Amino acid sequence: LDGQIYFSDITFTAVSKMQAGHIMKYDPKTGKTTVFRSPSGMSNGIKFDAQGRMIVAEGADFGGRRITRTDMTTGKSEILAALFEGKPLNSPNDITIDLKGRIYFSDPRYVGYEPVEQPFQAVYRIDLDRSLHRIITDAGKANGVAISPDQKTLYVVSNDNGTTGMFRIPDGTPLLKGRMALLAYDLNPDGTAKFRKVFMDYLPEDGPDGLVTDTEGNLYVAVRAVSRPGIYVYSPDGKELARI
Repeated sequence: LDGQIYFSDITFTAVSKMQAGHIMKYDPKTGKTTVFRSPSGMSNGIKFDAQGRMIVAEGADFGGRRITRTDMTTGKSEILAALFEGKPLNSPNDITIDLKGRIYFSDPRYVGYEPVEQPFQAVYRIDLDRSLHRIITDAGKANGVAISPDQKTLYVVSNDNGTTGMFRIPDGTPLLKGRMALLAYDLNPDGTAKFRKVFMDYLPEDGPDGLVTDTEGNLYVAVRAVSRPGIYVYSPDGKELARI
């Protein structure tokens, strides 16, 4: 709310000499970037709710594997979700929040020594009473998530690189990629979701990662495709408007 920009510095332990992850803060007025929190719980996606509280998806690889909420005035954090059906989440990745304040997050696994105990790399919803619901199991390897401004569409990225990262894989090992696509789901008023269509297919190249929507429903999608990477801007009907 104060114009500060917060972002995750994701430090994969295998290549960062066991750094524990950092949340950084950039001040547009001074141009300075400082460490807001470290260790970060291996934070990935970050969103702020309507009350200005920081919601963080903490991943695996010695991270929290949970969703936390931080009061930016006191600095204190609380755990909103960490277990589903009594078992740890895989590695919470990205977050979106609807106008009712319900939190939606993806739970894939890309890196981490920890066992994978959930049967799906799914999308979940946290209700205002803190109950946790698995709402999407057919997205493939769910990654980025975003809700359209009319609250009728839940966009989900599937970026399936063919491994959970739980075991060290020798360089050059062939991997079979799964779905690399941006998917559109009908989002119902009760917070359930049903697959509508493949909004954009990126195979044989890598799919996107994070995404957001603007007030007109246009999508800004971080696309990792080697031949043409960038931030793609799509209209709600799937027309490419720009590439940054």
